[in-house]
Amino acid sequence: MQEAIQFKLNLPPDVKIWLECEAKKNIRSQGAEVVACLRAAMARAEDLNPST
Repeated sequence: MQEAIQFKLNLPPDVKIWLECEAKKNIRSQGAEVVACLRAAMARAEDLNPST
């Protein structure tokens, strides 16, 4: 497994509440939920702008 890099993130209260709810709904940690959201955004960006 690749080494994880710690990253401090300040969130508005409404985003934090949403993150907590989504993580609980998807049965994962809040950190894993952030990674899942970012990976989904990366995939969408790649679909819109393929590099090849």
